[in-house]
Amino acid sequence: MKLKHSLLLILLIQLVFSNKTIAKPPKLIIGIVVDQMRYDYLERFYNDFEKGGFKKLMKEGSNCNNHHFNYIPTYTAPGHASIFSGTSPRYHGIIANNWYDRENKELIYCVTDKRYKTIGLKKPKISASPFKLKTTSIADQNRLHTQHKGKTIGIALKDRAAILPSGHTANMAYWFSGGKEGNWISSTYYAEKLPKWVVDFNKNWRNEINYQTWDLLRPLSNYTESGEDQNDFEQGFKGKERPTFPYNIKELMPRNKDFSLISKTPFGNTLTANFAIEAIKQEKLGKDEYTDILTVSFSATDYVGHIFGVNSKELHDTYIRLDLDIAKLIKALDKEVGKGNYSLFLTADHGVVHVPNYLKSLKIPSGYADYDEIKEKINLFSKRKFNINNLIESVYNQQVFLDQSKIHSSVYPKETIYNSLRDFLISIPSINKAFTPTDLLYGQGKKAKLHLNGYDQKRSGDLIFSFLPNTIAHKEKGTTHGSGNSYDTHVPLLWYGNGIIKGHKTYHKTEVVDIVPTIGALLNISCPEGNTGKVIHEILKK
Repeated sequence: MKLKHSLLLILLIQLVFSNKTIAKPPKLIIGIVVDQMRYDYLERFYNDFEKGGFKKLMKEGSNCNNHHFNYIPTYTAPGHASIFSGTSPRYHGIIANNWYDRENKELIYCVTDKRYKTIGLKKPKISASPFKLKTTSIADQNRLHTQHKGKTIGIALKDRAAILPSGHTANMAYWFSGGKEGNWISSTYYAEKLPKWVVDFNKNWRNEINYQTWDLLRPLSNYTESGEDQNDFEQGFKGKERPTFPYNIKELMPRNKDFSLISKTPFGNTLTANFAIEAIKQEKLGKDEYTDILTVSFSATDYVGHIFGVNSKELHDTYIRLDLDIAKLIKALDKEVGKGNYSLFLTADHGVVHVPNYLKSLKIPSGYADYDEIKEKINLFSKRKFNINNLIESVYNQQVFLDQSKIHSSVYPKETIYNSLRDFLISIPSINKAFTPTDLLYGQGKKAKLHLNGYDQKRSGDLIFSFLPNTIAHKEKGTTHGSGNSYDTHVPLLWYGNGIIKGHKTYHKTEVVDIVPTIGALLNISCPEGNTGKVIHEILKK
């Protein structure tokens, strides 16, 4: 009798363990990046959103509402590279959109690669690749894990926002080329010609989007979370005297690089969403047993933000329309891939500061800086102090590049020159902090750590500095980003779908480098070799 009970117990244990539920990884990972989105836009425009877009992600997914970038400078290229590599520019090497090349004495672009040509244009041009990205992306790791059976596709209006997230092994990366043609294009790095479905999309997209006029989507009285339409803080478009609604896009196009103007309106986001949906359909993403990865960056928000600013009606309307585009994308995912078969995250590559002149009008300390003026001041100081003429080669991205040949031939020790220049930088009214590489490597507080995380020994400058809060090197209309202040570092991070806890909100601080290891946990795969983040375990189903 006892033997019988023992056998039954053994069978029961085997049954329990054999039927233990093992979560299946999602068939598709969608990484959405909204270019230049501050976290407070989610709350500020919340009542303007529909049920199927941002609200759906916030209510039916998990919200990491204290999410930050952990480095300076906060620009588009390092933002996208950091999100998908799981590390900071210190390790992945993408320190800015452009940076000064010491060897060739010129500014270089983060993805330009002279070895490749564009595909999708009548006259091919020098194109791009992820060659300057030093580490792999999570998409690369998924390709390695699936023996290249899982697809990777990157999509964005900007080339850097399509190429860097999708990594070195992507099947394709697509970006939009404006000008006279207005086509989605790619590089011979990925293929010799565009797939037929992309060629067809390029022929037909103009019939799908009514981009001829940009007017407020809703009555003016609804736009209570933004400032007056007519003000003195916005740049606007060439050919229109005042930056106020409505905008006749068709008439303005010839004076604004033709189809390039589409990228600077919310229609650029709609175009991106439509192209992403078509890619999901035509590439059959999420249709087999191997996980695919799709990266989508909505770049129009960045262009609109730069031109019109944080408090503009134009930015407000752009986010109302983006919400509808995201809702459309989620609906397409449910239909094409199936609810529960995909996991999605939405974040931003950086935030942005209010237009400083607008802040000045409210008596908030703010201002402007000029790199050429800073360069001239440092050169005058080095001539007076060390008798060195034209010591500075470049001042860019809050970095100073010195002529090393003149440093080596000077009678003064290198360390003395560096320390003196650092101290002089701090004396310039617009500059708040300044560091030598030694300062960064040995650490001097939180700001030093942010700069260190953005510092690459081969590519970065000899002196690093940051401006005072609300101070930018930019025109006095419109705005920009790049600092380590919260308006630039605090961005959304929303999770939704397979493996994600529903309706969860966390106030614990998370950082950009934490996204990749969380995806790695969802997929049960290795993280990129440069990963420095941690899994955000509290948003994952156990």
